Amino acid sequence: MSALASLTNLFSGGDLLIILLVILLLFGAKKLPELARGMGQAIKEFQKAKDEFTDELHKAGHSDDAAKGNPPPASTVARTDAPASSAVRPDPNQGATPGGKADQV
Repeated sequence: MSALASLTNLFSGGDLLIILLVILLLFGAKKLPELARGMGQAIKEFQKAKDEFTDELHKAGHSDDAAKGNPPPASTVARTDAPASSAVRPDPNQGATPGGKADQV
């Protein structure tokens, strides 16, 4: 637990300044911009590769659905222009509604 606490406090205040001075002494003032530029390019390449990978996964998911004959649904809203013949009819096995003519014989 104390090791984790010391890691979180490593880059606070004066410690960060000392680390930056040591890096400056090791690499020199002329090498630091080159190192930062190289690190920026590496991060950009990593982001580009990650985006290409996610795009390929996304495209593969869509092509699998189309290959199986399962096109994406056109709409999730129920149609309201249904023909009149498909109207819902009451179930004859259910009891009669109150006030209906079922009690008259």
